[in-house]
Amino acid sequence: MRLKQAFRGALARLPKLPVPGVLRRAGALVATPYQALARALYRRMPKGLFTRTLLIIVIPLVVMQAVLAFVFLERHYNLVTQRLSDAVVRDISLIVRLTESSAGEEEFQRLAQMARSDLGLAITLLPPEPLPPPRPKPFFDIVDRYLSQQVAARIGKPFWIDTVGRSSFVELRIKLENGVLRVIARRSQTYASNSHFFIVWMVSTSLVLVVIALLFLRNQTRPVERLATAAESFGKGRPIEDFRPSGAREVRRAAQAFIEMRRRIERQIEQRTTMLAGVSHDLRTVLTRFRLQLALFPASEEVRALQRDVDEMKTMLEDYLAFARGEGDEQAQPTDIGLMFEELEAEAEILGAAVTSHLQGPPEVTLRPSAFKRALTNLVTNAARHGDRLNIDGRNADGWLTITIEDDGPGVPVEERENVFRPFYQLDHARNRDSGGSGLGLAIARDIVRAHGGDIVLGESETLGGLRARVRIPV
Repeated sequence: MRLKQAFRGALARLPKLPVPGVLRRAGALVATPYQALARALYRRMPKGLFTRTLLIIVIPLVVMQAVLAFVFLERHYNLVTQRLSDAVVRDISLIVRLTESSAGEEEFQRLAQMARSDLGLAITLLPPEPLPPPRPKPFFDIVDRYLSQQVAARIGKPFWIDTVGRSSFVELRIKLENGVLRVIARRSQTYASNSHFFIVWMVSTSLVLVVIALLFLRNQTRPVERLATAAESFGKGRPIEDFRPSGAREVRRAAQAFIEMRRRIERQIEQRTTMLAGVSHDLRTVLTRFRLQLALFPASEEVRALQRDVDEMKTMLEDYLAFARGEGDEQAQPTDIGLMFEELEAEAEILGAAVTSHLQGPPEVTLRPSAFKRALTNLVTNAARHGDRLNIDGRNADGWLTITIEDDGPGVPVEERENVFRPFYQLDHARNRDSGGSGLGLAIARDIVRAHGGDIVLGESETLGGLRARVRIPV
């Protein structure tokens, strides 16, 4: 009882360690190099599905073969070599005893004949002389190691061994009382030399399996690539030709879901376009009736004000319908961007702005020409209304078409650069002092560019000091 109380008192006097803090620090020490290693591997690992799946197949196969080769070659062949060397040393030990007990040269010749015919060993009795100096030992030669151990253990006489000089044979010299016995044996008698058969069979079968896996894997990843291509084309507004579900069951389900989604989107766009066409026709009929009725009234300031209101309503109606329709019924086709730049220059010059343009890269790009020209026209006319100089720069490279439109106008504040893309949103008079727009120009432009799979970003022009609009779409 006293011992237990003393033990508890000693435990109570021990300093209490902050276990959670220590564990957190230890976890951080382990997690930091692990995260660094994971990030390094992620940067260097391939990103494609085919390559990653191939690595998943090949790496375990290589590791398994390496383990099998180590276990089989290191254990099995070492054991076989040890037993073969032991058998040869037993034969040599018997020959040593018979040589020491032989009566003369004639009896030794009979012994040499029997050793050659029955044991496969060539023996010669040399005159008494010192053994040659030891040869350098090979680092990985297990024959030299096992033979030396067996000769030292079983024969127990001074010996000299050479397993390097003659690659197909092993030479052994043993010092006897009446001479030096030289024994030459084939290397295959002391070493399991058929290891290459195992390597050849292992490598060849692995190559055949990898080729078969490549064929099956390619057939499995091709439907995924076709689905990704179809989705990318649909996102860019381009037609999708000859696409049907194929591949594994899960890939077929994904492809079928994509087809159904595309049909629903196209049906919704078609219904919206049809409805807007009807609304446009009805509203334009009413506006035309207003214009005819106003034409019948005598000219006055009130009539002219009403005519201006009708014209403004017509402009706002066309902008709204263009924004709601989004040019969704137009098909993508190869378009000359250089020719489009010339038309944009003409539009800006009509508004009184000085324009320069430059296009780098191939001029032909597949897109919806009318819609894309409308988006660029909105940006160019907006820049021409608020600036005196414009610069249109295009670059088609690395799978992207980038168009930059810069002006020397007052620009747009940083906090307002996202708000200006909202429909019907207008800035103060700093940017809209002369414009009578409806606030849909930039919204229409971004809607069209995003329908092509790209986006519009506003910034500050470094060359002209005004606003910079950068349009970027995949090609």
